[in-house]
Amino acid sequence: MNKVVLVTGGAQGIGKAIILELAKNHYDVVINYLTSNKAAALLEEEIKKNYDVRVMTIQADVSKEEEVDAMISLIEKKWGGVDILVNNAAVDLSNLFHLKTADEFRKTLDVNVVGAFNCSKRVYRHMLDQEYGRIINISSTNGINTYYPMCIDYDASKAALISLTHNLAFEYGPYINVNAIAPGFIGTDNELDGYDEEFLKEEQEKIMVNRYGKPEEVAYLVKFLISDEANFINNTIIRIDGGQKGSC
Repeated sequence: MNKVVLVTGGAQGIGKAIILELAKNHYDVVINYLTSNKAAALLEEEIKKNYDVRVMTIQADVSKEEEVDAMISLIEKKWGGVDILVNNAAVDLSNLFHLKTADEFRKTLDVNVVGAFNCSKRVYRHMLDQEYGRIINISSTNGINTYYPMCIDYDASKAALISLTHNLAFEYGPYINVNAIAPGFIGTDNELDGYDEEFLKEEQEKIMVNRYGKPEEVAYLVKFLISDEANFINNTIIRIDGGQKGSC
């Protein structure tokens, strides 16, 4: 029986790349999304057409505990439970620092941090009962040392996600490995469309390999971290950033 992977925010960008890579490697995949209905449906169709695995799409707001409970309960009813969780869902409400509001800050923390907590807490019992589980948190170099004042809430949330990773690894051992990936500038459609050409050029010049990362490269790292070859990797934060030359 294939292992069951839930990827939150799995319909687009890095989440989509993770879903496709894991489906290609014989994992059954659950695509969680909130507003990307069309993208989720198209991705589900692509997987059914190309890969001999089970696939399910579930709309749920991970910041709401009751919606997370309903989502995991559905997976448990249909497929037995979640073996591997990838906490990828995130919002980035970029705004000038002096225009940033407390409501924006709270929303970012609710999705990016509380959402990961809600999902991790809900899948814990199944993983513990079977004495196996993997949790991957998609953080960011923004949570380490690449600071942007217009993203102060996003940066803080990604730093908090790293702290959550350490605490979950301590709490969930020895059967459940918890790690975080901290991508640098990844060339998703959303990233490349969201900034002007001058800013993108400046960002690329900060990267030692002189290019943006590809979403697929993050997916390859996820694939490794959930494999048996990575069983001794736990409580670790791995940067995937092409070698950033420093903060902004």
